[in-house]
Amino acid sequence: MQLKHIPITDMKVSRLNMRHGRKAPDISDIYPSIKSRGVLQTMLVRKEGSKYGVVAGRRRFFALKRLAKETGKAQKAPCLVMQSGDDIAALEATLVENTTHLPADEFLQYDVFARLASKGETVTVIAERFGVTELMVRRVLALTALTDDIKALYRAEIIDKRTLYALTLATKEQQEDWLTLLNAEDEYAPRGEQLKDWLTGGGRITTDKALFDLEAYDGTVLTDLFGETAIFGDADLFWTCQNEAIADMAERYRNEGWAETVVLERGAHFLTWEHGKRSRKDGGKVYIETRHDGSVTAHEGYLPSKDIEKIERILGRGGDGENGKPAPKPEMSGPLAEYVALHRHAAVRASLCDAPGVALRLAVAHLVTRSDNWRLDVEQQRTRKEATAESLAASAGEVKFAAHRAKAKALIGQDDQDGSLVAENAFPADPCETFARLLALSDEEVLHVLAVAMGETLQAGSPAVEAAAHVTDTDFAALWSPDEAFFYLLRDKRVINEVVAEIASPSTARSVLTDTGKAQKSVIRNRIAGHGCDPDPDWRPRWMRQSPSSYLDGAPCPPAEAWEAVRGLFEDSEDRASLETPEAKTAIAA
Repeated sequence: MQLKHIPITDMKVSRLNMRHGRKAPDISDIYPSIKSRGVLQTMLVRKEGSKYGVVAGRRRFFALKRLAKETGKAQKAPCLVMQSGDDIAALEATLVENTTHLPADEFLQYDVFARLASKGETVTVIAERFGVTELMVRRVLALTALTDDIKALYRAEIIDKRTLYALTLATKEQQEDWLTLLNAEDEYAPRGEQLKDWLTGGGRITTDKALFDLEAYDGTVLTDLFGETAIFGDADLFWTCQNEAIADMAERYRNEGWAETVVLERGAHFLTWEHGKRSRKDGGKVYIETRHDGSVTAHEGYLPSKDIEKIERILGRGGDGENGKPAPKPEMSGPLAEYVALHRHAAVRASLCDAPGVALRLAVAHLVTRSDNWRLDVEQQRTRKEATAESLAASAGEVKFAAHRAKAKALIGQDDQDGSLVAENAFPADPCETFARLLALSDEEVLHVLAVAMGETLQAGSPAVEAAAHVTDTDFAALWSPDEAFFYLLRDKRVINEVVAEIASPSTARSVLTDTGKAQKSVIRNRIAGHGCDPDPDWRPRWMRQSPSSYLDGAPCPPAEAWEAVRGLFEDSEDRASLETPEAKTAIAA
């Protein structure tokens, strides 16, 4: 192409410009710049007769005409001159120019695509030229097939896009029939999705609903370029094929052994709330639901609720009888069965008082199976610090208890896996199997299971922990020692300094009073390890002794407070002095 500066008097809007013949454009946004600086972007023109036709740059052309009129001075424009015979390139240029800089009228864009197609351009080539999908090009060409009257209605905004797109499915005759309805005063012209239903005979069915092979379908299929799926043009033929496929589906279910396959009337809804689940073995049926839009849903394994109630009434809730025959009528009425149950209960619980060993085993069975009338929670040992959780898992106390738990689970036949001995599920379990196992165990073994169950349900931080610690004379020094997690969590400098005074001396504590907590904790570590002094490996903080106490007067201390809550039960009364003997402690523990 050749670059030339051409007087605007020698120029006109090209007949190939997609905005040819329309009213003058709005140039208010570009005129100030052109007035002060001139045209900076070249225009695209080609020789058309005695003048140059503007293919791209129509608004710049009108801006220069206005400038010439206002100033009285001749204006020239920088132009690239195309070869006069290259219509395809000209059409491409004007479309790109207008779709890039201004929103073009939709049908003008569609007309340009159609003109390209009329000159031999394929859908693929057009799509590649403009960087669009082939589907978009097909949509464009489909819209150009609409009648001029329908295009005019859209330009006048009498019909919307959805109605316009729906009309691309219509033949010329259908378009004319629809226009007749639209213009009639006493008729209704459907629009949008309803228009698609009208064009397909009132029952629009998309091809994704077909149960049959579409390749074997001989009817008309309408390609809806503006929808996700194609549409069957002949609803009656669709239903003929679909019903055959539904019949095949029902036959397959019957061959699989279902009691019955019920094909509901088209449009009838399957009401799940009026049916109950029933397996194929127990006489369940299959209900095939078909909607007017062609969709089919199979509901497997159902019976009407009234039929299930009737079956259960005949067979009885206590058993189904033999070979499907009704179970015999119970020999006891409900009230009589209740009477007998209560009197047997009264007699048995009186007997249990004379057999404490049996009662013990039955109690343990109820405890570990979480059965009816027993509501227990396993202590979860929750902590906010991961370091605490890791320290606890590795502690001698926890390792020892885990070994006891494994032994107890083995005694009653539980799987030797991680998890508690006491059942944690929310539903009652039958304790009788566990009870039977416990009857075969010695008292010592049963007490061991009970001890583990008690340990799992003992609430951490509770006064009961301190009471048990006192009675069992728990050796905390043997089951716990200060570890990294302890020193990490020991942060109150008041307490740290009191610990230094305790494990070293008050004078040592005063000498390091202003040192960092880290430095003071190093003193504690050195004293325990015996660096520069005699080692003190059995030292334990006051909180981890058999009777816990606090370091600071008046400051809350949970373990000390828990011990104070029960201390009077074991230490204050002379009548309880006998509880401190080894024999008494053993008996209480048992």
